[in-house]
This record gives sequence, C-alpha cells and structure tokens, in this order.
Amino acid sequence: MGQYVTTKKGRTFYIHETPGEQGTIIGSHGLTGNHKQLRYYQEALSGYRFISYDILGRGNSDTAPKDSSIDTHADDLLDLVDSLEIEHPILLGYSMGAYISAIAASRMERTEALILLDGAGEANEVTRQLVLPSLDRLKKTFASPDHYAQEAKKLYTSLGIDWGSHMEEVVRYEIKEDGGAWRNKSDPDTIARDFESFYTFQAEDVLARVNCPVFLLTAIGSLGDKGPLFKEEGYARTKETAGNIRTAMTSANHYELVFNPQPEINGQLDSFLSQKEVKS
Repeated sequence: MGQYVTTKKGRTFYIHETPGEQGTIIGSHGLTGNHKQLRYYQEALSGYRFISYDILGRGNSDTAPKDSSIDTHADDLLDLVDSLEIEHPILLGYSMGAYISAIAASRMERTEALILLDGAGEANEVTRQLVLPSLDRLKKTFASPDHYAQEAKKLYTSLGIDWGSHMEEVVRYEIKEDGGAWRNKSDPDTIARDFESFYTFQAEDVLARVNCPVFLLTAIGSLGDKGPLFKEEGYARTKETAGNIRTAMTSANHYELVFNPQPEINGQLDSFLSQKEVKS
C-alpha cells in the first residue's frame, strides 16, 4: 500500500508498505531510483513488514535540501524510522541506499540487521566515469511519457535488464510534466551532489559503530568495458571493520541486481535473516 508520511521533523515521504510478521525491513534505493527499485526484494521477503520509500528529491517525496548528502539522507531515514515507531528495524540499502543505511545503523543501537546490496564501499574514479555520463538524461526534456520510456528502454536493455511491465512502471513513475514537456522528477544538481558525497564515506569510522549483523553483497558483473560499478577492493575496509559480517558475491551487474529477479540472492537473504547470530 502506498501513502504519504510526514515525519516529526516535517519532511514528507512517499512510502510503499507490505505487511509481514517476522520483523520490519525499511529499504533505501539507489542514487537516481525510487521505491519501485526494490520491488523484487519487497516481494521476495514477504514474511516481513517491508517499507520502501522515495528518498528526498526522488519520486513523490519532498525535494531534497540544498546541502543533501548521504549523511543528511541517513538522518532522514532515522527520522522516518522514529516517526513510524519502528522499534528494531532491519535496514536494507541498495547502492546509495547502502551508504545511507550503514550510516543510519551506526547511529542507532537498536538496528536488528543491516543489508548492503552493492554499496557502502569506496567509490573510485571508474565509478565516477560510469555514473556521471548517465546523469545527463536528468537534464533532458521529452515530448511524451512514451518517448521517455523508449529512451529508458534503450539504456536499460543495453545493461542486461529484462524489459517488461515492471520496468515500464518504474520509468513512468520517475517523470512528470513540466511546461508541456516531460522530464525526470529529480533535480540534476541534487543527484550530482549526492553522488559526490559517496566519496566522503569512511567505512572504518561508520562500520566500527555498527553493532548488528551485517550482510554485504557485491555485484561483479561488468558495465561495458570498465568493469563493475564498485571494485571488489573498494569493499576491503568495509569487510575488515564490520565486526559481525557475512559476505556474498553475484555475477549480476549493479543494475541487474535490482531490475531483474534474483532468486539466489533472495535465498541468501533468507538464510542471513533467519539466524540470530551471523558469523563472519
């Protein structure tokens, strides 16, 4: 069920909640995504109450502040958790959402578990080369939603994404009409600023303060000729610093990880969440 929630600090988020009895997962999406990016995980973890939401500056949530970053978005997540009165949340984050979730978990002792889906490592120059050109689409205007969807389809299918009704829904949700044309709902400057904040992340400081079990999944699938979005060596400090961590790897690339169903990963998440004590 989708609804708007205004937090204690006065921010309004659009959330999508599905019921469950095994605990509460709150999922944070990627840099240019929205709550629909986590649909397959929300469906797979149906035993849990699962709340996905549009991060500020995306989808139907409020605009982001002028100083937004992974740090401010982590404070927003804590505000949302507090306002929804979630006692022991399981924080799940994909890409930028993983950085946000890790920082939030480091500031909240009652986090039950932390799930990092290809994020919360060290971004390098290759990451910048892969991401920045893709942000140009946020500056463009389109004649119609169909035109936008056609351009998005070309991009995503080139990245190995299976195109279907779900992807149509994802890309049509992320646009709005503006002066007779159509464009992405996100402000390009906000997205670029948030991306640059990846490079402020200090895994050794953040993960050292996380006291719950951690699951880290890295996606090694290549994006063109530059390899994966995040290099494996960029996760070294994350792995070394987290005191109670389980790691896994997938041959899927960064985008296939969320936009194509991943039954093997779902099984790994089930196994991780079913154990009270997660061993490194």
